[in-house]
Amino acid sequence: MNRGQVTLMGSIVCVMLSIHFSVQLLLQHLSSWKKPKEQKAIIIIILMAPLYAVDSLVGLLDFRGSETFFTFLDSVKECYEALVMSQFLGLMYTYLNISISKNIVPDEIKGREIHHSFPMTLFQPHTVRLNHNTLKLLKSWTWQFVVIRPVCSVLIIALQLMDMYPSWISWTFTIILNVSVSLALYSLVIFYHVFAKELAPHNPLAKFLCVKGIVFFCFWQGIVLDILVALGIIKSHHFWLDVEHIQEALQNVLVIGEMVFFSIFQQYAYSAEPYRTGAVVNKKKE
Repeated sequence: MNRGQVTLMGSIVCVMLSIHFSVQLLLQHLSSWKKPKEQKAIIIIILMAPLYAVDSLVGLLDFRGSETFFTFLDSVKECYEALVMSQFLGLMYTYLNISISKNIVPDEIKGREIHHSFPMTLFQPHTVRLNHNTLKLLKSWTWQFVVIRPVCSVLIIALQLMDMYPSWISWTFTIILNVSVSLALYSLVIFYHVFAKELAPHNPLAKFLCVKGIVFFCFWQGIVLDILVALGIIKSHHFWLDVEHIQEALQNVLVIGEMVFFSIFQQYAYSAEPYRTGAVVNKKKE
């Protein structure tokens, strides 16, 4: 086999591993179905890794696909990202026993200090107190990504089909999405720090890193590849992937490999152990 075929076979093996580990974790949760509201959100989150892997493999199988084809594949992932972000935020609210619609802050944590950093200090005071309004603001900063991500995907596909997608529009969408992703990530970081004590029993850092790693790292990885290709630093003849859309091909190969790691890490971050009968009973006794 040549190096291209080896890459393809290795990618298929990685996709199968991602599916294996994710389905294994899924079955563990289904066999320990104790808290449907929490576990439904967890299942949606853990299915992101195999979905990304399969989606990237489809793109890899059609190296010379049209720009619209690759955009459609990205849109599938992006719409699921929006769903995952909403479910992740809802899961955190469930752990905190806070209504995601009412944003009612319990008295024991009301008034905690939130310290903003640059560039958010251009729009917000450096220090604010946690209350109904600040919690609502943090939620809206995350939810804007849930809305903007799929809307931009639909607009991009529509403009490409109408052959009205020059490079300046492409970079405009890139900037919009970059700002949206950064704001959502910032709000989740602030949310984590504010509620770190209450979320501690639920292993929040590992859960946060899973979502951050898949959604945000993959996004910025794609941006970096776009820039390197646009500058001519990366070209098809530099790699054994002799394809027209080198950025998409490299992104797909990298994502497929990365999803194996995330599907394994999710077994720790979103373990079904807390929902098993013995664990639930012991937790109640404590």
